Amino acid sequence: MKKVTVVIPNWNGMEYIRVCLDSLRAQDTEDFETIVIDNASSDGSDRVIEEEYPEVRLYRMPENLGFAGGVNEGIRLTETPYVLLLNNDIECDPSFVKNLLSAIEKSPKIFSVSARMISYRNRGLLDGCGDLYTVLGWGMQRGVGQKISDPKYLKPAKVFSACAGAAIYSMEIFREIGLFDTDHFAYLEDVDVGYRARIYGYQNLYEPSAVVWHWGSGSSGAVKYSDFKVRLSARNNIFLCYKNMPLFYRILNAFPLYLGRVLKRSFFKKNGFLKAYNEGIREGFDRQKDMKKVPWQGKHFLNYLRIELELIGNTFIYASEYLKRR
Repeated sequence: MKKVTVVIPNWNGMEYIRVCLDSLRAQDTEDFETIVIDNASSDGSDRVIEEEYPEVRLYRMPENLGFAGGVNEGIRLTETPYVLLLNNDIECDPSFVKNLLSAIEKSPKIFSVSARMISYRNRGLLDGCGDLYTVLGWGMQRGVGQKISDPKYLKPAKVFSACAGAAIYSMEIFREIGLFDTDHFAYLEDVDVGYRARIYGYQNLYEPSAVVWHWGSGSSGAVKYSDFKVRLSARNNIFLCYKNMPLFYRILNAFPLYLGRVLKRSFFKKNGFLKAYNEGIREGFDRQKDMKKVPWQGKHFLNYLRIELELIGNTFIYASEYLKRR
């Protein structure tokens, strides 16, 4: 039996899917199988997969389920101990699968391991080395925009959550804590599930030897901001806080979370996305009570304390990396 199932959600990925699947064919291990969940593509990319990659198990969805819904379908089909999630706009180094598998097998307490993501367009810059989350309610791609030679990102590290664009996960832990929240559709669903795993006492790691090159937003549009991204990210951040923070925790962080929204509102006003941001915030608050919260358990109190301290520390890391990119 193979150890890893690679799950790729695809939506209109004609421009990228051959590069992605060819790089999987070139892996230096055969200890994996590949599933593509096609989210009702209209560009013919699903036919390319079916006709040119017979080794891939292709499942066509009747509608676009988004990233979260798509990968959940693939995870449910997974029978291996580990599932590796991969965006369709990624090229993998030949040792990518093997090195992620080696990293996650080191401990049963590891929920996920994130890859070293390098910009496809500018291969001298990092695209992300795992995700961080801050006390201001801001998520960030650790190392984004930094030079690939920066020694800080050449070492394995603990991260707040894995970037699900190229990461391996434990199926056993998924069965314990639940899958991605489909209400997110796209954006921050990986931070949300990583947060949940941290509450349960599991670890999320970064492995620099597992390398991919990432186009970035290959299906949803290769731009840094859009009305769609801004609205969903703002909404999903409200969901994320409500679900993962108990009431006392949200009271403790009320001011920094409010300050984070004020600063974001100012930023998006300057950049022409204020309407989309406000719509996302309103939708988030309107719908948050319909979200499934992580149940409070006293045995997790120390985990919440560790998370709080990490959120504070990550805020300073966010500021430091932002200033370096400037």
